[in-house]
Amino acid sequence: MLRTRAWLLSVAAWMRFFPIIAVIATGTAWPTANAVADHLPSNLAGDVIGAVVRIHAEVAQDARTAATLGPVREGNGVVIDSTGLILTIGYLILEADKVEVTDVHGRTLPAGVVGYDHDTGFGLVRTLIPAGITPLRLGDSTALRVGDEVLAVSHAGPTPVVPAQVVSRRSFAGYWEYLLDSAIFTVPPHPDYGGAVLVNSDGQVLGIGSLLVNDPAPGLPVGLGNMFVPVDLLPPILADMLETGRSGKPPHPWLGITTGEVNGRVVVTRATPDGPADRAGIQRGDIVVGIAGEQVSNIEDMLRKIWALGDAGIDVPLDVKAATGNDQGAPRRVVIKSSSRYHWLKLGGGL
Repeated sequence: MLRTRAWLLSVAAWMRFFPIIAVIATGTAWPTANAVADHLPSNLAGDVIGAVVRIHAEVAQDARTAATLGPVREGNGVVIDSTGLILTIGYLILEADKVEVTDVHGRTLPAGVVGYDHDTGFGLVRTLIPAGITPLRLGDSTALRVGDEVLAVSHAGPTPVVPAQVVSRRSFAGYWEYLLDSAIFTVPPHPDYGGAVLVNSDGQVLGIGSLLVNDPAPGLPVGLGNMFVPVDLLPPILADMLETGRSGKPPHPWLGITTGEVNGRVVVTRATPDGPADRAGIQRGDIVVGIAGEQVSNIEDMLRKIWALGDAGIDVPLDVKAATGNDQGAPRRVVIKSSSRYHWLKLGGGL
């Protein structure tokens, strides 16, 4: 009882400074699309709602990501130029051979994949016929600070617009060999977060929705939240993505492992079939204790040590212990010939 009372007092204290958190704590209903008018000038509200589209993507049954991401994917995107170029989260359109977008008027337009960048997670598509949609401008996500008020907007649904607050800016390490240096975490969560757009009071794009997370602000009892990819990561790679379908930066070494953190250890939860780690003999349950003799403390630390060795194609000396092995024994060294994830994926359209 005392612990519960202390928790409630803590939440109440934080509500004084972050009122949006009260939505989670009290169960208040999320706002409807009319909330845009309460937070943006009427001319901007119309542009924001009009620029956010629905994305429907289909991939072949034998696509590499069909088993994990599904053969049919639905999410959101935002129009960012007058040619119908749409920024979205990459997992929606990865390996897609059919893409359609639906605008605010209910029109369904054919679209094609323009680019995908694994480092940021961004995806680009473009309508194949003129969309006639007023694009949104890219804002400055580097200026976002904890406590800033934003809007998370999806195409449609029962809660297409969610007023939110930034509760942390920090690094994010994904179990799929993915790392952001300064991701944006917001509360309350938008239920249709995939490709949802984060905008400021000027109607400018600040981020693209990626995940629902249970730790948006570590150490604070704020419940669920969203992780957004900062839009400032797009301009440095946009020209290359438009020209070649991907960033011009050399790809990081890819091992083909998914990992989790269990009791302070980095544990392999899956070795991608026919991926570099799978071919080297890495198995589910193996514990990664070091890279080239240097101890790793978490997934982020592991990725940074791997990437510091060089670009895709290098040999990565992984120090592992079997899950059933003697914890006190010496780890075994497994040298993995890394690859580029782009080479493993079945990407069409010149990607």
